[in-house]
Amino acid sequence: MNNRKEQERTELHRAIWTIANDLRGSVDGWDFKQYVLGMLFYRYISENITAYINAGEWEAGNADFEFAKMSDSDTEEARAELIDTKGFFIPPSELFENMRRRAPNDENLNETLERIFNNIESSAQGTVSEDNFKGLFDDIDVNSNKLGGTVAKRNEKLVKLMNGVGDMKLGDYKDNTIDAFGDAYEYLMGMYASNAGKSGGEYYTPQEVSELLTQIALVGKTEVNKVYDPACGSGSLLLKFAKILGRNNVRRGFFGQEINITTYNLCRINMFLHDIDYDKFDIGHGGGGV
Repeated sequence: MNNRKEQERTELHRAIWTIANDLRGSVDGWDFKQYVLGMLFYRYISENITAYINAGEWEAGNADFEFAKMSDSDTEEARAELIDTKGFFIPPSELFENMRRRAPNDENLNETLERIFNNIESSAQGTVSEDNFKGLFDDIDVNSNKLGGTVAKRNEKLVKLMNGVGDMKLGDYKDNTIDAFGDAYEYLMGMYASNAGKSGGEYYTPQEVSELLTQIALVGKTEVNKVYDPACGSGSLLLKFAKILGRNNVRRGFFGQEINITTYNLCRINMFLHDIDYDKFDIGHGGGGV
């Protein structure tokens, strides 16, 4: 079993490296990481909400139900309930898998993706999950010259990016997919942090350090009330508690603050990628100070 897991992990890492290498071009790796992570996040939340809705319908006896194949209008009545449960809503036409299929023929792909990212964030507006979704896609600038000098070149890169992320073998949701998403995130962070000079430490705490600190804090404990990190970075230390104890054994959730806006966004994305629901974490943007 462990051998299979390691083989899958190796294959996943190879796929990520290929995407990053193929698409980087003139874009600095540390910057380009934002695009890979952002698209990975878009794929994750699309698949997450689809799996959740499908499972509910299948359990109710609707064996042929497929959320991704429904019309947007037929799903609107479920919007409020889904936002209450998942914290966000994506209509079928804006799901990653459907968008990826249309992407090569969309001459305005950059504008389409920008609209979809805005729609995902605004679906949470005015609800209790608003703060956890606000600005999550800010670092994925689909109109940046870093992607290409013309709209056509940018869109060509975006299609490659969607295909690369879409082809990643992240497993079946029944087989604990979250580990694969989380591992993909951590591999990207580590891959670029190791080449990022001094800035690397600002974004990424080596796993060994997080592991040691967590083990020290957890001596004699099998569960805790909550976890707080006053300078949480990308959230690796917070998530070590979830990994070692199990998410449900951090009873009231995960709390932190981070002064760097990019890292703050990455931390919130990281929570979702590790299947921490919006009502189980609260990450603030700001510094400490006494």
